[in-house]
Amino acid sequence: MRQRLESLLRAGVVDFPAVGVLAEAPAGDPRGSGAGASSTGTASGSPASRSLRAGAAGSTVSIVRDSVPSESSTEGAARSSVANVAPAASSAAVSRSPHPAAQPLSVDERVAALEVLRSEVCACALCPALVQNRSRTVFGVGNIAPRLCIFGEAPGADEDRQGIPFVGRAGQLLDKILAACTLNRDDVYILNTLKCRPPDNRTPSEDEVENCRGFFERQLQILRPEFICCLGATAAKALLRTTSTLGRLRGRFHDVAGAKVIVTYHPAYLLRNPAAKKDTWEDMKLLMKEMGIALSSE
Repeated sequence: MRQRLESLLRAGVVDFPAVGVLAEAPAGDPRGSGAGASSTGTASGSPASRSLRAGAAGSTVSIVRDSVPSESSTEGAARSSVANVAPAASSAAVSRSPHPAAQPLSVDERVAALEVLRSEVCACALCPALVQNRSRTVFGVGNIAPRLCIFGEAPGADEDRQGIPFVGRAGQLLDKILAACTLNRDDVYILNTLKCRPPDNRTPSEDEVENCRGFFERQLQILRPEFICCLGATAAKALLRTTSTLGRLRGRFHDVAGAKVIVTYHPAYLLRNPAAKKDTWEDMKLLMKEMGIALSSE
């Protein structure tokens, strides 16, 4: 089963268009300090059956929520052997040649495929500074049959401790943004560009983004969301392969392998610049309108 899934995933890796070379995000920490209480609730040790509103008509589909296991011995081994791993050995490497579109996976196949990928992330040791600095990898969490994926930059201190994305102050603000859109964490899947926390929450380097590219692209290929919301410049530039500024990318939809992508400010930026919240709300209203989700203020 594992061998079949790995073959299926390799055959179905998304060929993202190369728009340009990645550029560094603006100075400052796009995630915030990571300080603050964790988000409400913790992921269970085993997947739990849930349902998701599939559209404006209110229909539902059965899904399984991705869970966050405790740190494995594989992850600990990765830290101890980081000096012996050559960059060319990356299991996250993505072929630039065209790939045929893969058929959507069943729920059971998604669960199994995500576990295969999670184990590869835990074992990854391509970025020595990140491996030595991390407490655990932060894979992703939420609805594995999502209409919407939330795509951020990298874990902060709280995320590194808990292994769950967006659980610090920026995560609390993200929860409020989702709530204003009549959504919650069980309705979406949340993941980051990097799976490890950069030292001192610095902006990820281009090499680090490229080392993680195969992971987040395969993750999105498994999930097959209709919509992706990029939070911040680093996430947007990584996913869209562009050097354009966040300001130029906002206010419209971009296409990535059939998914409609919208770009807005990272919640950590909004904590430092509250005046930008109104711009983020405009972005989210545009997204909700395209998704067919009516907002009470509309």
